[in-house]
Amino acid sequence: MDSIEKAKKRLDHWISHNEQHCEEYEKFAQELEKEDQFESAAFVREIMPLTERATEFMKKALEAL
Repeated sequence: MDSIEKAKKRLDHWISHNEQHCEEYEKFAQELEKEDQFESAAFVREIMPLTERATEFMKKALEAL
């Protein structure tokens, strides 16, 4: 496998990994809210659009390959 194929596999893995993280962040924020940890939950939710943005750049990088 050449370096471009390795890069494609790595980006594909990271994209999937980030998407899973976003799902987990929301679940975690909900758990925090059940414990009345609203400020912490809000900070966790602020991570989500950052992760989504990073994922979009990874998708662009993958497309560019």
